[in-house]
Amino acid sequence: MPERKRVAVLADSDTRWKWGASTARRLVPDHQLTGYLLRGRATPTARQLGEVGVRADRLAEVTCAEFLAEIERERYDVVVLALVGGAVQAVLHGARALWPAPARRPVLVTGYVGVVYEKLADGLLLRHGADLVLANSRHDAERFRAVYEGVGADSGAVTETALPFLGGAPYEPAGSRAHTVVFAVQPSVPDNRADRAYLLERAARHARKHPDREVLIKLRSKPGEHTTHLEEQPYQRLAERVPGGLPANCRLVYGNMSEVLDGTDLLVTVSSTAALESLHRSIPTAVLTDLGIREALGNHHFLGSGCLASWDQLDSGLLPEGDPVWLAAHGVRPAGAPGPAGPAGPAGEAAVGTAADADAYAVARAKVAGLLAAARLPSPAPHYTLTTAPGYLPGILARHRLAPDGTPLPGAARQEAGESRLRRRLRAHLREAARGAYRHGVQRVAPVIRRLGEL
Repeated sequence: MPERKRVAVLADSDTRWKWGASTARRLVPDHQLTGYLLRGRATPTARQLGEVGVRADRLAEVTCAEFLAEIERERYDVVVLALVGGAVQAVLHGARALWPAPARRPVLVTGYVGVVYEKLADGLLLRHGADLVLANSRHDAERFRAVYEGVGADSGAVTETALPFLGGAPYEPAGSRAHTVVFAVQPSVPDNRADRAYLLERAARHARKHPDREVLIKLRSKPGEHTTHLEEQPYQRLAERVPGGLPANCRLVYGNMSEVLDGTDLLVTVSSTAALESLHRSIPTAVLTDLGIREALGNHHFLGSGCLASWDQLDSGLLPEGDPVWLAAHGVRPAGAPGPAGPAGPAGEAAVGTAADADAYAVARAKVAGLLAAARLPSPAPHYTLTTAPGYLPGILARHRLAPDGTPLPGAARQEAGESRLRRRLRAHLREAARGAYRHGVQRVAPVIRRLGEL
């Protein structure tokens, strides 16, 4: 029996952990997974990890330098970097310092958690140098290659796949159960109190207009917790200020998005990746236009999707349907489409994959298998070097306690070890202080307390 491959995933938030661990399962179905959480602002809590629903055989919190020491010592077969661009770049340069010449090293994989609607060039160039840069759709793959080729960088690492957590049963109309509308909120879109309060009030108004429906406000985090993006105006606080309060058939909910979608008849969002999960299951999906169609909101990504709609239209009974051509170009195939069966999750976990996902990952799996079969792999070669970006790269590496050549700065390991213990204690106290501030209505103070925990 062949030995199970050893895979490590380094993630810096709950959503990126979900993407990284699910991607590992797609690329190497039979593997032993070790999870690493990059210590920082958005390091997820145990509750957040449990809500994501993807487990690891082992899980540890590390700094960049500690992670580099781990992958040198542990000899993983595949390393998935589920991080912001700057952190990916730091690990790639750290790996280049570890393996400056062709060597037996892990296959390095990275990509994006969901919809890519901002910082396309910046984010992509910071990810250049990985063996595979995964694109979640044909549309993204074409854009990624164009960016790399536009600066004269090798685009061979770009590999078309699909979001690894698309799955779940095809949508079935409510029937005898209550028609359920889910408003999937985002931590930073929109980013101001007035717009967020407006959207919440419209969801409450929809519930009042349709008393036979259930309207669920799907939240990402609890006060004091962090996600990939900062949430300065949490809906929990805004809900307390809705005139007349939320109606009985409108409530705030948490939970795994896939499980929430199991009972959803209409998914409403501004630009959340949840829209793609919903469309994959053929659930009517609305991308809101109430605040305009703007790059800052990310809903411009859905131009041509057939899903753009306003609360007024939804109030009047509109149930948008995704455009098949747009869906195919953006890596979404409605559940139930023909194709080979995808790999199921371990016992006790929901399967995260369907026919579309299994087919979409065939090329990526073949690439990984080919790299694993090689006796030696060349040293990672990021586009950004001290020659191409001498005023940009050193600062990125320094933020992760790495020298310009990718090696840990002198004393970084000892300093980080001491700081990490203090940071953990401070973070625990500050999270509790932030929760207390929210409970007592000190809304302006709570974000300040949270930001202190990021220092």
